[in-house]
Amino acid sequence: MDQLARLFYRLLIGLACVSMVAAFVIVMLGILARQVSFIDIQGLDAYAGYAIAAALFFALPTALMHGDHIRVTLLLDRLGGRARAALEWAGLIVALGLSSYLAWFAVRAVWLSYETHDVSPAADATPLWIPQLSMAIGCVAFALAFLHAIVARLRGREWFIAGPGSVAE
Repeated sequence: MDQLARLFYRLLIGLACVSMVAAFVIVMLGILARQVSFIDIQGLDAYAGYAIAAALFFALPTALMHGDHIRVTLLLDRLGGRARAALEWAGLIVALGLSSYLAWFAVRAVWLSYETHDVSPAADATPLWIPQLSMAIGCVAFALAFLHAIVARLRGREWFIAGPGSVAE
């Protein structure tokens, strides 16, 4: 199960990379279209925004795993072993609750947009459930990552990967 979850995180970070490249290509296309042909392609700004949002949400679990989210270590570093462990457990449990609620809300937003045929108010008129889907997938994966971290901690293993310059060191 651990390997499957890590493979899922790897897939999502790959999609985040593709989304960032897509955002870059879309922005460059808009710039080139305005500079070369003096044509403003409607909806490009919205698609660039969708791609950037997708990159952000797809990267959430991998960023968490590598300790790249902001953690309050000022207090943790001053605590002893038991107090630190208790605070870390409390943080993981609260984070799981909050991320699960966020995932539920994101999935519900996708479903409501799909059911009500909600479309973007921008010139692209894209059905909103399509770009919202990346938000929902990323939020579900984020909640899964916290659950994964809790299960690893219960088994006595460290889940976070500390790299050079990481806050998890």
